Amino acid sequence: MTQVFTRAKDILANWVRQYPSCYPPIVINITDGESTDGDPTNAARSLRELRTTDGEVLLLNAHVSSSSAAPIEFPDSDAGLPDAYAKLLFEMSSSLTPAMRAAALQDGIPTTDGTRGFVFNANMVSVIKFLNIGTRPSNLR
Repeated sequence: MTQVFTRAKDILANWVRQYPSCYPPIVINITDGESTDGDPTNAARSLRELRTTDGEVLLLNAHVSSSSAAPIEFPDSDAGLPDAYAKLLFEMSSSLTPAMRAAALQDGIPTTDGTRGFVFNANMVSVIKFLNIGTRPSNLR
C-alpha cells in the first residue's frame, strides 16, 4: 500500500503540474486493509497534499474485510470501527467534498463536515454505492 500511494503521488504530481486549474484527482483504494510494506500513513498524506487550484487530491478507501460485521459507509469518526486497519484507512481518507456529500444524501446517507470517503466491510452493493458517490459528476464543489 505504501508503494502504491508513493507511485500514485509520482504520477499525479506530473498531472497536477500539467493541469493545475482542474478538479483535483480522486484516488480510489480498494483493499483488505493490511499494508504489507510498512505504515502507509506518510505516503497517503503526501499524496493528499498534492493540489490543484480547486483543492487537494482526494483519497477514498474501501476496506473489503472478511469480518461478518455490517458495512459501515461514510463515517465521520473512527468510533465503531472494529480494528486498527479500519481506523488507519479512515484516518487516511479525505473528507467528502460538498458535491460528494450531496450525492450521499441523494442516496439516503446522512453526512457531516467530518464525513470521510471510507467504507468498512464493503460488499458489492456498498462498493458500487461508494464508487458512485465518490465519482458522480456535479456542478457543486
